[in-house]
Amino acid sequence: MAGWYGARLIVLAIGALLALSGLAIVASGPPMASSGIWAVVLGLALVVGAIIERARYRSDEAERSSAPHGPGGGEPADQPMDPRFRPTEERFEDPTTRRRMRVYADPTSGERRYVAED
Repeated sequence: MAGWYGARLIVLAIGALLALSGLAIVASGPPMASSGIWAVVLGLALVVGAIIERARYRSDEAERSSAPHGPGGGEPADQPMDPRFRPTEERFEDPTTRRRMRVYADPTSGERRYVAED
């Protein structure tokens, strides 16, 4: 569990514990109920954030294997692209690195990958 994948799991666990603690506080009675509500809201926000957050332009496979980022933050440049991915006409400029990125898509699943163009 290295890198961002492990960090997401930690944030997810903290959010779940915070939300459950908040629910326990709310159930305990009126004097602390408002604090419990805030704990539930913050905990759920952390859980949702951990679930929907993803590293920029990287596939789950690259994220799980802790492969180094490619140019522009996309797929690693030194690893071959899975043959099921086909280049699309879609290109964009990475706003952070100003690198031109090409979008590759799997026509059967719709999964997308991003590779920096040189």
